[in-house]
Amino acid sequence: MRKVLVVLILAFNLNANAQEVTVEKSIFGIQTGFGVHAGIWFNNESKVSNSIAVRSEIGLEKDFTVGDHYDGTGFILQPVVTLEPRYYYNLEKRNSNGKQIANNSGNYFSIKTSYHPDWFVINLADNVTKTADLAIVPTWGLKRTIGNHFTYETAVGFGYRVVYLKENSVNGNVQNADGAYNRNQYIPFLHLGIGYTF
Repeated sequence: MRKVLVVLILAFNLNANAQEVTVEKSIFGIQTGFGVHAGIWFNNESKVSNSIAVRSEIGLEKDFTVGDHYDGTGFILQPVVTLEPRYYYNLEKRNSNGKQIANNSGNYFSIKTSYHPDWFVINLADNVTKTADLAIVPTWGLKRTIGNHFTYETAVGFGYRVVYLKENSVNGNVQNADGAYNRNQYIPFLHLGIGYTF
């Protein structure tokens, strides 16, 4: 009986340790980005499985791939809504090496899907019409936690974007064969951000 009890306690401890190697159930945070992908975003990462989380964001950003339909407008900020499933592939390895995995500190692959609606653009010239765009960018990145709440993150990727030009926008008078005013672009993605989790 005593041996059975010891085995059950060991099995429980092993199971408890295995359960620790997982993404967080839900994390809310704020992040700011620098360089070519500058902006500020409010975000949430929600657990889907032990190694997959879905990150949702809303914010304002200056995207260096904004396109030549805003040529000459200078520094602009535009709203963005993002949905990004992330596969954190090295949490178990980091945990077994004694490295921190809190707040989803690990390396990941993701598909970053961002939509810039045509609501408004800060610092856009009055004679330029705001256009909407949708981008899908396969991404590799890493996220690390400093202390209990601060994080830093870097990511690179390359993807595809559709810009929904309007008839009265700059370069909007060029119609596609189907009559639509959209433009397709291949876009690089480079991100360096510092954040705070609540």
